[in-house]
Order: sequence, then C-alpha cells, then structure tokens
Amino acid sequence: MKLTGKVLVAQGGGPTAVINQSVVGVVLEARKYPEVTRIYGARHGVNGIINENFLDLTDVPTANLEAFAASPSSGLYSTRDKPDAAYCKKIFEICKAHDIRYFFYCGGNDSADSCNTVSKEASNAGYEMHVIHVPKTIDNDLKVTDHCPGYGSAAKFVAQAFAGADLDNRALPGVYIGVVMGRHAGFLTAAAALGRKYEDDGPHLIYLPERTFNLERFKNDVENVYAKYGRCVIAVSEGIVDETGKPIAAKFTGGEKDAHGNVQLSGSGALGDHLAKYIKDEAKISRVRADTLGYLQRSFLGCVSEVDQVEARTVGEMGVRYAIGQQKSGSVAMKRAGNYSISYFLTALDTVARDSIEMPDEYINAAGNDVTEAFIKYARPLVGTLTEATLIDAPAVQKILKK
Repeated sequence: MKLTGKVLVAQGGGPTAVINQSVVGVVLEARKYPEVTRIYGARHGVNGIINENFLDLTDVPTANLEAFAASPSSGLYSTRDKPDAAYCKKIFEICKAHDIRYFFYCGGNDSADSCNTVSKEASNAGYEMHVIHVPKTIDNDLKVTDHCPGYGSAAKFVAQAFAGADLDNRALPGVYIGVVMGRHAGFLTAAAALGRKYEDDGPHLIYLPERTFNLERFKNDVENVYAKYGRCVIAVSEGIVDETGKPIAAKFTGGEKDAHGNVQLSGSGALGDHLAKYIKDEAKISRVRADTLGYLQRSFLGCVSEVDQVEARTVGEMGVRYAIGQQKSGSVAMKRAGNYSISYFLTALDTVARDSIEMPDEYINAAGNDVTEAFIKYARPLVGTLTEATLIDAPAVQKILKK
C-alpha cells in the first residue's frame, strides 16, 4: 500500500543552471499520483524545513513552472546547513506536523549525506517517509552516476569562456590564466579543452587537482608553449595541490572552512594573481593576465546545455517514480550506453553520501598538463551545442620593404 501524504522538494548546496528543472520534474510528476495531497517547496533547503518556510507548489500554473525551470540558479533558494541528529529531529517534527511523506532533496554529495541522515533518523523514529536524493553538482564528483546534472551547463560555460579568451589572446598575445571551480575534481577545469577547434587553440595547458602542481614545471611548460606560439592560454583548477597534497589556494584563504568542513578554495582572485606574478617574475614575460571565473560558472544566463536541461528534468521525474511509484528511498543515478544514451536507476543513499570522486587517470595526459581524447569523448556530449569561431583564411601578402 502506497503512503498518502504531502511531497516536499528542496535545493541544497551551490546553484546550477538547471537545478530548477529537477524541481519542476518532481512537481509535475508528483501531480500524477492520487496519493499526493499537496506539493510543498522548502525555501533555503533543510533550513527552510525547520523554520516551516514553505511554498505551496500544488497549483502553480504549468506555464510558470516551465519558465521557472528554464531559469538558472536555485529558485527555491539554497543552504549550506548540514543536519545532525538534533537538526533531523526538528525536521521530523515539522514533517510529521505537515504530513510530509515524500522528501526530494536536490544537491551534491553533502546533500546526499543529509538525505541519508534524514532517512535513517526517520526510520529510527518510526516515521514512514521516502527520501530521494536528486543529483546535481557542477563539480561532477558524485559517486556511482556517470555524470551529474549541472555539470554539462557549467562545462559549456567554461569551454566557451576559454574559447573566447583564446581569441582575445590571439589578437593581443601574452599569457592568460583562468582559474576554474571544481574543488578536488578536475572535470570542470578539463572542460576548457572542449572549445578547442584549431591545432594551436588554447588552452594550451590544463592543470588539475588530481596531479601535483609544481611551480618550476609550470614555468617550464609556459616557456615552451610561449616559445612555440608566442602566447599561452592556461586553465587552472582552484583545487590544485602542492607536493604535500595541500591546496595551494588555501594559503591565500587562511584555512577558512565552510559549514561542511571543506577548505575554502574560492572567494578571491589570489591564486590566479599569484601564478601570474610568478610567470611575470620568473619567465620574464611582461603581458600576463589572470581571471577567476567564480560564480559565473554556476548560473550564467544564456549558456545552458540542452542535454543538461533534459537530464536534470528527468532525474526529478525518476525520483518521484521511485519514491511514490515504487515506494523506495535512494539516490537517482545515470548510466551511459553506446555513443551516447542514458538510462536511470536508483542507488542506495550511502553509496553517494559524503565521499566524492576525482578525474580518472585515463582522462589526464602523461605530463599532467592537459586532458586526453578519452576525456573529450566522455564530456563532449554533455555540453550540447557549442558556438564556434572561425579564423580568417587568406594568404599573406609578400613583403616589399620589410623583407
């Protein structure tokens, strides 16, 4: 017998360009089930639950939902709260008072950990409630699933941002360094390679947190590329580590940690500035510039992968089918087949909670300063359509006075 009661959907962690698609997937699919009495959305994730900060989404017009789905960022607002046992007890009190029986939480591995905790506490308290983790993260570092909704759109932004930076660098040659999000996984930084079209296109160098970063090797790499092309475009992950395994960016953030105990790696342009100064001083190259892409990668209007949109919607829909249709709890995951086809399945919450993955070795070149064709094959389908630039194709005129 299926549980009858309310549905609650919420968003946690960093926003993405498609996380609202998942919310709408949950809402529209939940409307099909007679067991659902109302559909609520919690504002600011689990923090909204304990504060009873709910929106009633039951009768929101479909046209509004679809427009909301196409809008980036976390439209229900997010939180970095990490529920402990006491926090979960508050969640249960609120859920019981509102007769919430199905909880869908859109987020990354920390949000999956919260789902796991909530599910266990519900079971211990004897409160019947099915909990579904709906995956999202631009870092693409969740276990089990082939990839994560949110990554494709962020990867598309990174690919096109570096393609544009490369065009700028061609026009006014020098060294350009772009620092990309991703924490301890290099997937997002690696996506900078997806915008390359011509043989000499940048980024010419890509540095990922899966490989030790050495300043002397970095300088040598830059000098070699600069000698070959007269310019150099570089993609650097915010999570690059030194020989001791410590994030280099942490030296500039004072070891500050977020609510989940993660060392803060972003929040300033210090890492890029440090690397730019080093190249200026040690490689004696005068024109060196650095940018930190920052939050632009997460919710940039007008740069969304159509593939990512569909998959983000589908994981929300599938979550409802598993929770209400099959009366199960777990995390929705994706499996790839063939050239590019995706199927969906449910995995246990504790297989996704807390821990994360890194880029596989096969995606990183032997020198540790670029990606391989295997990565391109993996990531290219996820970003959808990319805008390409074309260089002028004209012969040079023979010089007369400047021979």
